[in-house]
Amino acid sequence: MEWWSPSLNVDQEFAKLVNRMHPPRVTVDNITDKKATLIKVDSANKRGSLLEVVQVLTDMNILIKRAYISSDGEWFMDVFHVTDQYGNKLAGDNVADRIQQSLGPRGCSFRSLRGSVGVQSAMQHTTIELTGRDRPGLLSEVFAVLSNLKCNVVSAEIWTHNSRIASIVYIIDNETRLAIDDSERLAKIKQLLLFILKGDRDKRGAQTTVSPGATHTQRRLHQLMYADRDYDLDGFDYDHDHDHYHDRSKLSRNMKPFVTVENCSEKGYTVVNLRCPDRPKLLFDTVCTLTDMQYVVYHATIIAEELDASQEFYIRHTDGCPISSEAERQRVINCLEAAIKRRIPEGVRLDLSGEDRVGFLSDVTRIFRENGLSITRAELTTIGSKAKDTFYVMDSSGDQVKTKTIEAVQNALGESVVTLKEENISTTTNSKANSQHTVRFSLSNLFRSRSEKFLYNLGLISSCSEVV
Repeated sequence: MEWWSPSLNVDQEFAKLVNRMHPPRVTVDNITDKKATLIKVDSANKRGSLLEVVQVLTDMNILIKRAYISSDGEWFMDVFHVTDQYGNKLAGDNVADRIQQSLGPRGCSFRSLRGSVGVQSAMQHTTIELTGRDRPGLLSEVFAVLSNLKCNVVSAEIWTHNSRIASIVYIIDNETRLAIDDSERLAKIKQLLLFILKGDRDKRGAQTTVSPGATHTQRRLHQLMYADRDYDLDGFDYDHDHDHYHDRSKLSRNMKPFVTVENCSEKGYTVVNLRCPDRPKLLFDTVCTLTDMQYVVYHATIIAEELDASQEFYIRHTDGCPISSEAERQRVINCLEAAIKRRIPEGVRLDLSGEDRVGFLSDVTRIFRENGLSITRAELTTIGSKAKDTFYVMDSSGDQVKTKTIEAVQNALGESVVTLKEENISTTTNSKANSQHTVRFSLSNLFRSRSEKFLYNLGLISSCSEVV
């Protein structure tokens, strides 16, 4: 006989009933607007509906030019004016099916956060979550440990903001090419990564947690950063390694977002207005933040047709109350500013491709570290047997990257292809006419001795000969 608990199942059964009575309806209109496709979404209202729809559009690389949102009551009604990533109307019609799926009775759920190092096992890979204090060379240490433990990184995404770092790394066992599910091995991975993250200088300390279930990478990165309170720092960090203060934000090429938060006493809402330069995924970032802060969006107007974006939200806390204090109001402002800025990369972009192998990322990030470069953001993927990685790097002191530093990095590597965007490279000579050029080099002649010495100094191996 199947066990049933009213306290656990009534809400789920009611949600299924409502969806059967009022199934989600999504229409795609390519006629009304001359420049954009209209996507209209009607559904029974439930918490998180807006985030689910915006997440689907974001995952499909659809740009939201205008949006009108209303979910006050039992019904959820949205109208999105969208284009593809090239500014054209949408050609396919699978977007309607994907949105309807996301609004089904099961919907999406996002787990709470408690720690700063997590390892979870999925069918195809094992997921490692990292948060902590950022410092020069941190990722070099992380990838060196994974390489030493015979873990192959198949993909990863790393964000840094306000001297904090959040990363989600997907790994497999190098021999079996499968997810790692051995509990002792997972415990060792967590222990060593925690040792690296915590060190003796992270005032907040690092903790470990095992998180079950699947994860949406960028959604999870927002959660990790928010839980780590990256919004609560002022952008300055004392660098113990170099014995001075430096401002990591001084190279930011983006204007500070303008955010206001005011109460609308007549209607019992809090009104959030936001203006900043437009960019892809902006609405996703702001809606993620409001959701994580336990606010419900009842109405919203989004305009992003020019270089600037304007967003207006009418919100209440999940208990139905508007913002009630100056401290809470300021916290919303800080969190929205952080959500917008944490995705914006700083520094020079390096696109790197090479033959995938254990230790590939360890070698690359070690060379960055040896040449005084810090990684501010990274997107790492594996396609077939090739590693396709994008790094944003800056000088560890916070200054612009010098041309001679990039040349030194290139000389240290041998025959793969790197595309270098060098608009932020500091040089004493005249700047080159082209903002991009392609440099060929190879990773085949890298020496392992420094990596071995590094692991030995960390105490992770007892002798250099243990590194195979």
